[in-house]
Amino acid sequence: MTPRRRRMMFVALILLAVSGAAALALTAFKQNILYYYDPSAVMAGKAPIGRSFRLGGMVENGSVQREPGKLDMQFDVTDYAQEITVRYSGVLPDLFREGQGVIVRGKLLNAVNGKQQFIAEEVLAKHDENYMPPEVAASLKKNHDARRAMQPTQALNANPTAPATSNQVASVP
Repeated sequence: MTPRRRRMMFVALILLAVSGAAALALTAFKQNILYYYDPSAVMAGKAPIGRSFRLGGMVENGSVQREPGKLDMQFDVTDYAQEITVRYSGVLPDLFREGQGVIVRGKLLNAVNGKQQFIAEEVLAKHDENYMPPEVAASLKKNHDARRAMQPTQALNANPTAPATSNQVASVP
């Protein structure tokens, strides 16, 4: 074998090894990526069943239910259009409460009694009143605006002919 042929074999083996390592790395990344979904996307069937992903939205007011003497609980996460029941067993973050933003990591199970159930492995509460992940903020804003447009508006003032403005304050006699 000539030196040139040996060099070409060496280069070919190195390229083959690098290609194999890259393929393994990409396969591992694909299996470990956690995608984010909002409740509307989950209800539309876009989220994987039985695989881990992140679900984000607001904790529905009045939906938190705890089992006395246990760490088990369930609550609903909503994007103001759809809601998903989340079951969690563990210690919650201090900032967790109804009406606040939350992101939960876990797996979706098949529908129980017509409702999707999400089994959470981790609960992340909104840590700052000004911060919200862009995907969560966009989804909540879109669904909240659509819901608000569907509700009838009521003026805050007593004069039915005067137009209502957003900076009016109701007076208390």
